[in-house]
Amino acid sequence: MTQNENLPHRRLGTQGLRAGAIGLGTMGMTMAYGTGDEEGGTAAIRRAYELGVTLFDTAELYGMGTGSNERLLGRAVKGFRDEIVIATKFGFDLSDPQNFTRLDSRPEHIREVTENSLRHLDTDVIDVLYQHRVDPNVPIEEVAGTVGELIAEGKVRYFGLSEAGPDTIRRAHAVHPVSVLQTEYSVFERAVEAEVLPVVRELGIGFVPYSPLGRGFLTGVVKPAAEYPADDVRSFDDRWQPGHYEKNLAAVRELTALADAEHISVTQLALAWLLAQGDDIVPIPGTRSPERVAQNTAAAQVTLTPENLARIQRILPRGAAGSRYPEPMMPSW
Repeated sequence: MTQNENLPHRRLGTQGLRAGAIGLGTMGMTMAYGTGDEEGGTAAIRRAYELGVTLFDTAELYGMGTGSNERLLGRAVKGFRDEIVIATKFGFDLSDPQNFTRLDSRPEHIREVTENSLRHLDTDVIDVLYQHRVDPNVPIEEVAGTVGELIAEGKVRYFGLSEAGPDTIRRAHAVHPVSVLQTEYSVFERAVEAEVLPVVRELGIGFVPYSPLGRGFLTGVVKPAAEYPADDVRSFDDRWQPGHYEKNLAAVRELTALADAEHISVTQLALAWLLAQGDDIVPIPGTRSPERVAQNTAAAQVTLTPENLARIQRILPRGAAGSRYPEPMMPSW
């Protein structure tokens, strides 16, 4: 299997982390979007590598503590592990699979999850270790210190945060340099623009947007919430609910018309928009389809004109209608 180096690379912050301009998220291969698909996921991962993708994103949560998602990724990349960046995450208490909203970033738990992740991924080192969600019961200074120790021990290369606010980012960075922040960001979701992006840029921290395609809404292949099975996140996502769904669908139709005029897909338009927001950004669209992987990575070759960007801003001046999480799951900055 040979990697294509045509996908441009980007610096993610100032700590030395680099990755192809488009990454790959693996969550949907085992959870959140209906029945998992290990075969499709493996094919998508390997196709991504062939196209020059180097950042692959997983998490303990994506296997609900079983390690299934990390093992899938570890097996799929075995032939080229040393050529890529593997990112995984800790921070949830998964002792009760029926309640995965509880957090646990105690130092001993971070170490336990890290050892499990190393074993599941079948690797000697985790390239990026993220705190998945900020734990209000554990000072971020303790979290940063623990990850710093793991870096000193050679088990981790870079420290990342996910869904952290400006104050938390600053406090963590003061203890151990934060290399990258991962938070939802897309033409649908713009909350990071006001305060978070300025802080990470001030501190030299890279930015990895997850759900860059609005959890699939920006693919244009959507249906109302009631038509998805209960184990699909879109069945309860506010953006798919009556009232919001129709507004968001109308916006996507306008974006699709713009994409058609430029002879690209609406997903490529959405990803190119993100890449245009700064050269320190590497989005991680998730898919189980090798064909979708190829379409997504091709977005790195798309350059949007100022007129294109202004048109997108007029279509979605503040993002999508509806909140991105139910209230109990909403990250608090």
